[in-house]
Amino acid sequence: MSERLEQRGESVTPDEGRETESRAPALAVDGVSKTFGDGEDAVTAVDDVSFDIESGSIVGLLGPNGAGKTTLIKSILGMVLPDEGTVRLNGIDIRERPRAAYAQVDAMLEGARNDYWRLTVRENLRYFSTVAGVDPDAVANQHQRLLEQLELTDKADTAVRDLSRGMKQKVSLASVLAGGASIVFLDEPTLGLDVESSRTLQTELRRLATEQDITVVLSSHDMDVIETVCDRVLIMSDGTFVADDSVEELLRSTDVYGVRVVSSDFDDDLLSALQNAFEVRSVERLSPGARVEVETEGDGIYELMDWLRTRDVTPERVRTVEPGLEDLFLDLTDRAVQPTGGSLE
Repeated sequence: MSERLEQRGESVTPDEGRETESRAPALAVDGVSKTFGDGEDAVTAVDDVSFDIESGSIVGLLGPNGAGKTTLIKSILGMVLPDEGTVRLNGIDIRERPRAAYAQVDAMLEGARNDYWRLTVRENLRYFSTVAGVDPDAVANQHQRLLEQLELTDKADTAVRDLSRGMKQKVSLASVLAGGASIVFLDEPTLGLDVESSRTLQTELRRLATEQDITVVLSSHDMDVIETVCDRVLIMSDGTFVADDSVEELLRSTDVYGVRVVSSDFDDDLLSALQNAFEVRSVERLSPGARVEVETEGDGIYELMDWLRTRDVTPERVRTVEPGLEDLFLDLTDRAVQPTGGSLE
């Protein structure tokens, strides 16, 4: 990959690459800050951020464009030098001992060339194992399992450049995992995959975290993937964290929900008035009337029903819609999700 960690120009011995401080978190970030520019033009991208991630966890990192997520990840990976703070990988300070710290870390960044396209799929796995200081022959069975789990067996001896986008995405993930990294950063790992392949990939990530104690930091704009795979979610906005908890606890913490109303009484004037009075998530025209979904919180459903009643709107169907992670994300960041909003790069 064009920004792959082995291109730091440092060689690492196998023994050094397997060094881990006893019982240390896989990732420990303490007081990291980064400001770009000076004076009135200064922009604080990351503002005194601290967090730990335990080994074997899958953690989702979310944030709208400009939240500071990219700068934070680049600070962790050594691509940006933070102004303040420390980063430790497996207990090893990245400034004091960068070779040892990054020896068991790899990343798949969206928008970057993550593999060598002239090599075959199998050759890529062997190459990145070698770069990581692992004898590819010693992990041949692991490589074969990766090929099988990601449904790449039939393409193992095909040059990557001849594969579809979805297949290339699978190869990128396999290459990251081929070298035995204990900490991996995955940016949009399901991008370009069909539904079945995406589910297979999610299952494999959970298996690797559980069986091999691999720590995964995952970024995606697909909230279903985050909800399904992640043990914990970190949400950034304006350079700092606005949420840090399990998906279940985060969803439990909000009283924002949707109310879906179907009525044949809805016309253009009523729909316009409704949108002025409430946060309308969606409108689906029917014949006659419409189906609308309104965002509300607490006892807001009663206010909505009163509003409809005073305008002689008779609901034929009403149901509440439980909040999802995307609803919470929008509520916390107060920004629209961008097409690349989940990207690390």
